[in-house]
Amino acid sequence: MENSFRVNMNEYLPLRDVVFNTLRQAILKGELAPGERLMEIQLAEKLGVSRTPIREAIRKLELEGLVLMIPRKGAEVAKISEKSLRDVLEVRRSLEELAIELACQRMNPDDLAKLERVQENFRIAIKKGNAMVIAETDERFHDIIYQSTGNEKLVQMLNNLREQMYRYRLEYIKDQDKRQILLIEHDHIVSALKDRNIAEAKKAAREHIDNQEITVSRNIKEQEEAAMSRSRK
Repeated sequence: MENSFRVNMNEYLPLRDVVFNTLRQAILKGELAPGERLMEIQLAEKLGVSRTPIREAIRKLELEGLVLMIPRKGAEVAKISEKSLRDVLEVRRSLEELAIELACQRMNPDDLAKLERVQENFRIAIKKGNAMVIAETDERFHDIIYQSTGNEKLVQMLNNLREQMYRYRLEYIKDQDKRQILLIEHDHIVSALKDRNIAEAKKAAREHIDNQEITVSRNIKEQEEAAMSRSRK
């Protein structure tokens, strides 16, 4: 288990949450690789904690789809697969279209101003090039749209999907060639929302998600082919 992540103690959070956040970030950043075994004893020693918060964190990570429990083997970091990507994006596509339609009808001037500010922050984040910051700003952009629907149940469903989406969002953003396209897609969404043009807004949202699926699927295939090539050597 050669990796550099460390527990970051936060006096405002219980230890179990600190450990969970540390392991989650390590998975999302690739410091804990897909398929890597999560050994409670080794992780506890590395982070300087007991096995109990490690065990609790692994359970929560399993619920988020970031960890798999394998019979007779234990926990391992979930691999990114085309099937899981497709499943998540099918749900997101439907919920996002509903959210964008409601936002077109209900978004107030303050929400629009907030969205434009976050889009400007997104532009700056892309220029600076930090993938984690880009992903987090992208998430905030969509959160403003969701909140502006005024539909708490829809927001809750999208929030439940958020953690599963984050990994794919980060995988997409790692592809530097796609970042400018992502920025343009956001601009199209903002423009359609300002015009209250439901058809254009839904079209922009669909293209946004479709492009993510195409790019991440290609990345997954390339990673699988590279892994197979290494295993033959």
